Amino acid sequence: MDLGSLQILLSSVAGVRVACVGDLMVDRFVYGSVTRVSPEAPIPVMARERELVMLGAAGNVARNVAALGGHVCLVGLIGSDAEGHEALRLISAEGGVEGFVVSDPSRPTTLKTRFVSGGQQLLRVDGEVSAPAAGEVEERLVRTIRDVASDVGLILLSDYGKGVVTDAVIAACRAAGARVIVDSKARSFARYGAVDIIKPNAAELAYATDMPTSTDEEVALALARALELCEAQAILVTRSAKGISLAVRGEAVRHFPGVPKEVFDASGAGDTTLAALGLALAADAPIEAAVSLAMLASGVAVGKAGTAVVTPGELIEAALAAHMAPAEAKIATPQRMADEVARWKAQGLRVGFTNGCFDILHKGHVAYLDQARGWCDRLIVGVNDDASVRRLKGNGRPVNDLESRAIVLAGLGAVDLVVPFEDDTPLALIETARPNVLIKGADYSEDQVVGAAQVRAWGGEVKLAQIVQGFSTTAAISRMQDKP
Repeated sequence: MDLGSLQILLSSVAGVRVACVGDLMVDRFVYGSVTRVSPEAPIPVMARERELVMLGAAGNVARNVAALGGHVCLVGLIGSDAEGHEALRLISAEGGVEGFVVSDPSRPTTLKTRFVSGGQQLLRVDGEVSAPAAGEVEERLVRTIRDVASDVGLILLSDYGKGVVTDAVIAACRAAGARVIVDSKARSFARYGAVDIIKPNAAELAYATDMPTSTDEEVALALARALELCEAQAILVTRSAKGISLAVRGEAVRHFPGVPKEVFDASGAGDTTLAALGLALAADAPIEAAVSLAMLASGVAVGKAGTAVVTPGELIEAALAAHMAPAEAKIATPQRMADEVARWKAQGLRVGFTNGCFDILHKGHVAYLDQARGWCDRLIVGVNDDASVRRLKGNGRPVNDLESRAIVLAGLGAVDLVVPFEDDTPLALIETARPNVLIKGADYSEDQVVGAAQVRAWGGEVKLAQIVQGFSTTAAISRMQDKP
């Protein structure tokens, strides 16, 4: 999808109303560091450092709809417990999400707790009851669906098999007169009846059809078989980096190839896909555009920690990066820098920061940046914009404009991110990045390094890199001026 089409689509989905019905969960992520093995058993000992709590499953679908600019009526089931109160608090904190939650005192709120260290899940602990809703609780769910569905054109049915999506709930969704898209973990797709789209992933499609789903040809055969086994108008299968394949009754299977992405955390990526797909279709976008938006959104989501949401701004930035050369893609805004740093730190990576004008890049700069990169896992370079270079260095500087300087820096293997700044000092950028290590040249003393006190205050350190003698931008300019 080109940038213009994406911007038009994002404008069209703003304010669109959908309903999300399904299994509501609370996702808790406990992050920490592991440095030793327990003497009591051969298991790692994790020192807890921080914790994130967010809505999961149907709740995560709703969060993603809202983050993309839509408005969503969320119908789910909670217990009368602390996690249920937490779910209600999280719903109320989400702009664009209107909660229509049914309480069942006989069951706990579904809670999934993940313990993560160094970007890897060590353990997941689930607290749940998967029995189908019944009796008065099921009746309240059905009445609620009837109430909210009268005001929407599309229903997202998120079936994680935890008891909300009963036959009566499915029937209420189909009877509402809205289009219905199902994200199914079920063995049989037939139970959903004549819905518009069923959206499994490749493993779920294989499970439902007893057929392999590795190649395009295998997926096409499995999709054909799935349509034989159910009444859905279409089945759309997500295939991670291989993209998405779509089978519509009476039409040939279409494959939408994906682009390989660095996957940090796949938790909730299917929820993001469902939200983007459904919201686009609710805005009457063609299926091709809806699929493109869904793939772009899920590609952003897997690069984030936890059951993350994506925003229109992030989608635009991802679309721009997809059409950039690798070096151009390293040039970032302060906000993107903050997002990248959060992702890197969640992976347990050590983040370094340095800065300068880097007007005429020379051997000394390259050696300096290589040394800086040796002290960290990811290196951010703050680079002065043209106006601030002129204030610092005088008229006639910079010799190379900001775009040229940033591109050359970004082309270096030692540099992971280049962030332009307009102030005379990079202090605001340092405080945003909160690096683990701040690096400056050894021609400074530590008490002269801007941001040193702040970095030490949050537990970071300051490093002074050696300077290669005989190389400087000023000397290079002087030599050029002396030539006849």
